[in-house]
Amino acid sequence: MPSLSATETLIASSGRRSFRAVFEIILHSVLLLCAVVSIITTVGIVLVLLIESLQFFRDVSVWEFLTGTKWSPLLKPQHFGILPLFCGTFLVAAGSAVVAIPIGLGTAVFLSEYASPLIRDIVKPLLEVLAGIPSVVYGYLAVVFVSPIIKSLFASAELFNAANACIVVGFMILPTIISLSEDVLRSVPRSLREAAYALGATKLDVTVGVVVPAAMSGIMASFLLAIARAVGETMAVTLAAGATPKLTLNPLESIQTMTAYIVQVSQGDTPAGTLEYRTIFAVGLTLFIFTLLLNVIAQWILSRVREKYE
Repeated sequence: MPSLSATETLIASSGRRSFRAVFEIILHSVLLLCAVVSIITTVGIVLVLLIESLQFFRDVSVWEFLTGTKWSPLLKPQHFGILPLFCGTFLVAAGSAVVAIPIGLGTAVFLSEYASPLIRDIVKPLLEVLAGIPSVVYGYLAVVFVSPIIKSLFASAELFNAANACIVVGFMILPTIISLSEDVLRSVPRSLREAAYALGATKLDVTVGVVVPAAMSGIMASFLLAIARAVGETMAVTLAAGATPKLTLNPLESIQTMTAYIVQVSQGDTPAGTLEYRTIFAVGLTLFIFTLLLNVIAQWILSRVREKYE
């Protein structure tokens, strides 16, 4: 009887091992499937952009596309110069960076170096709520709240203008700058701070002369990631900046960004397969390359700063 019980125990143990082995195989397959789906989706998006863009560039030369100063593919005579859209995108990205970088960096320094743990635990989650607000809400606030203020200050400002978009997108990218910069600042080794204090430095000296310079590469990476976020923003910019592709750096005028143009053409009025329809893929490919370069540079900088303190 005891030998029979041992046999049953052995069989049960073997069954559990077999079940775990099967479970591991199923789990491995599911995880692999998730990774494959992600990769196929990414490759598919890139292939669609490339194929449709190549068909576009059969009718429009790359030189005309990159150097033309007029963008009116939906009107006669047609012009396919992307510079007005690129200029609008650059204006919004640069303006939002001017708004977000000082506020974001200042907040990150406060949370890292001056705030008590209780204040940090309260303030940081509240700031990160900004990231959860839908972008269409920011666009609505730009039209009904920010634009009247700008028009009261500058009579020549148009109702939809680049300054609206710069302000609301600047606040949209604040959580990216604050969160990443605060993490990088807190990762600076405590020994650097203590060495500076040992030499008689004040807290301001340590912050400005030691901590911020030591974390500068990571801070720059947070700036680049936030700017990449601003470049790709769509709905808030569409509502706030208008839809006038114009080669200008005046923030009080209406402009159009690359993402806003894609939204305009994607609304269904343009027949699929036409040259006008394929412009969205050419613009999308340009936007993809631009944001990819920004992200690659930011990730490279982040990898360098991680290696520095590990």
